[in-house]
Amino acid sequence: MQTNVIPLIDAYRTCELLTVGRDGTPIAWPTVSVRRPDGTILISTSIGFPQKAINVRRDPRVAVLFSDPTGSRLTAPDQVLVQGRATCPDEIVTDPGPWADLWLRVRERQPSSGYHRIPGMRGLMDWYYMRLLITVTPERITTSPAWRPQPPVSLPAVPAGDTGPFSKAVRRLADFPSAVLCGYDESGAPTMRRTRTKPVTDGFVLDGGDALKPGRASLLWHRHDENLADLRAFVVTGDLTRATDGCRLTPTHYVSTADRMGPLAMARMISGLRRSAARYLNRRGLSRPSIPWRDYAALERRSHPTPSRPA
Repeated sequence: MQTNVIPLIDAYRTCELLTVGRDGTPIAWPTVSVRRPDGTILISTSIGFPQKAINVRRDPRVAVLFSDPTGSRLTAPDQVLVQGRATCPDEIVTDPGPWADLWLRVRERQPSSGYHRIPGMRGLMDWYYMRLLITVTPERITTSPAWRPQPPVSLPAVPAGDTGPFSKAVRRLADFPSAVLCGYDESGAPTMRRTRTKPVTDGFVLDGGDALKPGRASLLWHRHDENLADLRAFVVTGDLTRATDGCRLTPTHYVSTADRMGPLAMARMISGLRRSAARYLNRRGLSRPSIPWRDYAALERRSHPTPSRPA
């Protein structure tokens, strides 16, 4: 890994991880990563959100983009694109040891993730600590200038009752100044880039999309505050084509994973993730593992020891 990108990768609080779906669609979600001394990048997901891991086991081609500097304390840092391959053993990790460096980074950067501290939450959130570890081995690393805010585009009116992917996305665009375009470069490798999206009839015209091959593609919109709270994210997948007005993505599916939620919606989401985790276990004939809560508490104490009081 080039020395000039190391401080950038370490400073970004989040990144976008692209994996390839069963139908060949490249799709990305925001996540937290940690760079390891051997130059690999460790990313983890819960068995409540196993799709990234399942995709990697089927197709190891991945890309990681560091493009949103919120909370990094850097001013207009370069974006970093990592293209490579990933591995993800079909093994559920509950002990903090194998991912201690990543877990401590998440705890530091996302204070709201301390579910282990609250006994009443442990039973509800145990699935969060059933982890699948994804190791990315970089094959190509490139940098590009920081994304510069662009003037907002006008948003078309969409019918109130329209539940199609285009209309669902347009209703949320005002909260997001840019998106991450996922596709394939001319060599066939998955790639990503920040882009401004202009909604037109049933699709989005994209800045810079001509650098990608026509075909399956997706757009990710996401944002967070400096403590990785107030998370909002959604994705549209579809087909990327070249047209007279530029590259265009015509969406076929819309997926929302993070939005403002009240208590009832939050309870439904947690219940759904517990069911997802149970399905993952059942398909493998596994019983629900126990979580070593004391080990997580001890790791946190060791990393943030209480200062001794002066005599």
